[in-house]
Amino acid sequence: MPRDLTAKCKRCRREKEKLFLKGDRCDTQKCAMLRRNYAPGQHGQTSGMRLSEYGMQLREKQKAKRIFDLRERQFETYVKKAMSKKGVAGDNILRVLETRLDSVVLRLGLGKSRTAARQIIKHGHITVNNIKVNVPSCQ
Repeated sequence: MPRDLTAKCKRCRREKEKLFLKGDRCDTQKCAMLRRNYAPGQHGQTSGMRLSEYGMQLREKQKAKRIFDLRERQFETYVKKAMSKKGVAGDNILRVLETRLDSVVLRLGLGKSRTAARQIIKHGHITVNNIKVNVPSCQ
């Protein structure tokens, strides 16, 4: 499955918020958000336009996709699964995304970043119910 191979710090700068895609580096002085706190690209410094309601919703969706390293189709599947449950849809989406195995491994502290947690899982270092699992997206 294709992944977003753009620079991780560039993704944080696009969202104008630290996404902690590089783990501990985001807490140091080397973080790109501290050095260049504006959007990437030629017009990043001059772009001061206000976002519409749709634009804000789109930025939040893109931020969630980037944090959990998902493609559009996979994110859409999680949204449909969350919408079918009772309760607030936004909370359900985050709850479903946090139950992924890579999120659980990250929260347990076995990986410093979500990418490192995915690599630990893909290399077969994680067992669930005495079964070796190498799929980061399993629930």
